[in-house]
Amino acid sequence: MGEKVVLAYSGGLDTSVIIPWLKETYGYDVIAFAADLGQGDDMKALEKKALKSGASKFYGYDLSKEFLTDFVWPTVKAGAVYENRYLLGTSFARPLIAKYQMMVAKKEGAKAVAHGATGKGNDQVRFELTYFHFDPSIRIVAPWKDDKWTIRSREDAIDYANARGIPITATKKKIYSEDGNLWHLSHEGDELEDPAKEPLDRVFTISSPIEKAPNKAEHVVIDFVKGVPVAVNGKKLDPVALMKKLNEIGAKHGVGQVDLVENRLVGMKSRGVYETPGGALLYYAHDELEHLVLDRDTYHYKELISKRYAELVYYGQWYSPLREALDGFVDKTQKNVTGKVILKLYKGNIRSAGVTSPYSLYLHKMASFTDDKAFYDQKDAIGFIRLFGLPMATQARVSKRK
Repeated sequence: MGEKVVLAYSGGLDTSVIIPWLKETYGYDVIAFAADLGQGDDMKALEKKALKSGASKFYGYDLSKEFLTDFVWPTVKAGAVYENRYLLGTSFARPLIAKYQMMVAKKEGAKAVAHGATGKGNDQVRFELTYFHFDPSIRIVAPWKDDKWTIRSREDAIDYANARGIPITATKKKIYSEDGNLWHLSHEGDELEDPAKEPLDRVFTISSPIEKAPNKAEHVVIDFVKGVPVAVNGKKLDPVALMKKLNEIGAKHGVGQVDLVENRLVGMKSRGVYETPGGALLYYAHDELEHLVLDRDTYHYKELISKRYAELVYYGQWYSPLREALDGFVDKTQKNVTGKVILKLYKGNIRSAGVTSPYSLYLHKMASFTDDKAFYDQKDAIGFIRLFGLPMATQARVSKRK
């Protein structure tokens, strides 16, 4: 047996061919590690596939609950969305996978870890920054950045696997690169590499194409406690069950489909199609509740924080001091984000159909068109506007004098 290397293994096309490649090229003893983040993989079948592909050992961990509670919920509370569209489904999955991959490496006494991310993408950064966080001395093996790697396309990878009898599901007819977990499913490649082309209906595999969504609207009720979702339609659920339920409801109505040309960290643009049905519902509902319970200054400043938080997650800096510090701010803002939000879903659209909270800052007697001086004396606005507009009035006077 050669030197041990722990591979982040998904069972997809790239990692399936990387196992024999590592053995043939460098004589590595390859240990496959797979994380179940709710994507529905059969770990027994995945283990069988990894061993058949040449791995000497397989580790498979169910990390679905930790994925939601420690990575997804903090990001939802932060309201973090990359470039106003992408709900970060792959971004916050990679640090968790890499964390446990490093734990397996320590357990096995491996001095090296490997991943199947390419040198063009974001995932290489997310994996490797996490490796640095846990052990900066670990050796990183990244075949796509290795001079001895001669596979240049997914077609090449398919040929490589077929020549060695490696079991794969990808074909040259449907050659999308897909990544899924309990939060989302992403699609890249094939016709999606041309931004001028509309995604085919076959792309959408967990949610309905808009035309096939129900012709009748549906209401869904989501309860939050301190910014964390706890119930759907009045029923309290654990995080995994709650996410599955929202995915089921949102997917039926074609909610959460995003077609985006995004700016990758490495500098190039890429086009991806994302399905995030339950996540889209949570983000929308959470924001509706914040509109009700956060004061203006906090809400507006949190909008600035959200953008930076999203960049940190997207750039693979999950374990950075800044992101951890921002969590402190976010958690403070969430102390009153408790309440109930009703959403109306119809053919890919989400609309608010009601929001309530014991911490609501909306006072009917103050906001109503009916005048009630006990809550608000409209004459107070006269002096307020004079002072607020004083710089403009001063500028006008100076300009007129000149």
